[in-house]
Amino acid sequence: MRRVTTLLVLTNLPDQAAARSLAEQLVAARLAACVNILAPCRSVYRWQGEVETADEVPLLIKTSSERFAELAAAIRASHPYELPEVVALEIAAGLPEYLAWVTAETAPSA
Repeated sequence: MRRVTTLLVLTNLPDQAAARSLAEQLVAARLAACVNILAPCRSVYRWQGEVETADEVPLLIKTSSERFAELAAAIRASHPYELPEVVALEIAAGLPEYLAWVTAETAPSA
C-alpha cells in the first residue's frame, strides 16, 4: 500500500481573477483542501531564449500525494500559460490534525 503524504504545490497565475478561479475549481473538485492566494509578485525568468519579467499571483495549494497527478492535470488544463509552474514539495512535518484534514478533504468522492 502506498503511503499518502501531504504536499504543498506552487503555481503562479497572471492575475487575481485567474488565481481565484483556479483556486475555487481545485477546492470544489477536492483536488486541494486549501489554496492560499498570495499578493502579486514580480517574476524574472528565461523563456524561449529571452529574459522575461511578469507580475504574477502565487498560489500555495495543499493536497495529498494521491491526488497530485489529477491536480497537476487540472492546473495544466485550466492554466493560461503554455507551460505553467507546478512544483510539489512534500511536507515533512506538521500539525497531525491539519495533515489529516488535508487528506480527508482531498479524498475522492465515493
